[in-house]
Amino acid sequence: MQTGTPHPGTHFPAGYGPQYPPAAFQGPPEQNGYLMPQSGYQGPQGPYPVPQAGYPVPPGGYAGAGPGGFPVQNQPAYNHPGGPGATPWMPAPPPPLNCPPGLEYLTQIDQILVHQQIELLEVLIGFETNNKYEIKNSLGQRVYFAVEDTDCCTRNCCGASRPFTLRILDNLGREVMTLQRPLRCSSCFFPCCLQEIEIQAPPGVPVGYVTQTWHPCLPKFTLQNEKKEDVLKVVGPCVACSCCTDIDFELKSLDEESVVGKISKQWSGLVKEAFTDADNFGIQFPLDLDVKMKAVMLGACFLIDFMFFERTGNEDQRAGVWQ
Repeated sequence: MQTGTPHPGTHFPAGYGPQYPPAAFQGPPEQNGYLMPQSGYQGPQGPYPVPQAGYPVPPGGYAGAGPGGFPVQNQPAYNHPGGPGATPWMPAPPPPLNCPPGLEYLTQIDQILVHQQIELLEVLIGFETNNKYEIKNSLGQRVYFAVEDTDCCTRNCCGASRPFTLRILDNLGREVMTLQRPLRCSSCFFPCCLQEIEIQAPPGVPVGYVTQTWHPCLPKFTLQNEKKEDVLKVVGPCVACSCCTDIDFELKSLDEESVVGKISKQWSGLVKEAFTDADNFGIQFPLDLDVKMKAVMLGACFLIDFMFFERTGNEDQRAGVWQ
């Protein structure tokens, strides 16, 4: 990829080479060395070059933005077929030390919204397709885009219990996280082979695990670091009824005495809940939580979605009680 010489005032984080030339713009005279035109200036001589269509617009926090700020840029570098190109992307913050590449977005947020996209084929004929998710911050800016990578036979034969690989992409289309769920037993009567998911960031480098903890009544999970040491627990309700209300899975300390966050299955409306398996989740965690554990919480959200809320209306009840 040829990056060339960056335009004055542009800033790209390390490893984020521009795939498209930035838009031509001018900020306030007092910023970035922009000079005031001299008195008597008659304007440009000859036709002024117009920026080509499709150039990205600088974000509101951009050093060269005007007093009111530009809107957050719509990144054209990656537009997955399942992702609407009009959704603004969260500007990439500078990567801190010891942070896996691509996870720097998580360092500045304490809340994540996960919106599963509705697949028309599933709604019409019940054919299970690969799940796609938009992952946003509290301002509605897209942080990541997640795409399931599972073959057709596995999806439609194993249903919600299927093993899967979930690839999480940033605004440049780079795979920054990989989530892998192996095939495991979905019954609480077999505690030796319970559910789990591995979180890798970057792909191939494990940063944590989510393992199901056996309990006769409650859905419980343990969040572990890359050394498989227990760090936090997630505890859900006894009956995961999603009728007209949110369902909270609380993030707790290891002794389960204090609550430090939660994963909420949000009520999406009667029609959407009844006829689709497209779900919305909210994830809350402490702002200063280790960035790797934030990624592990994201993995826990996807595991919970598949275990309890992935079933469609023709698969009995919509996961009314935990598996």
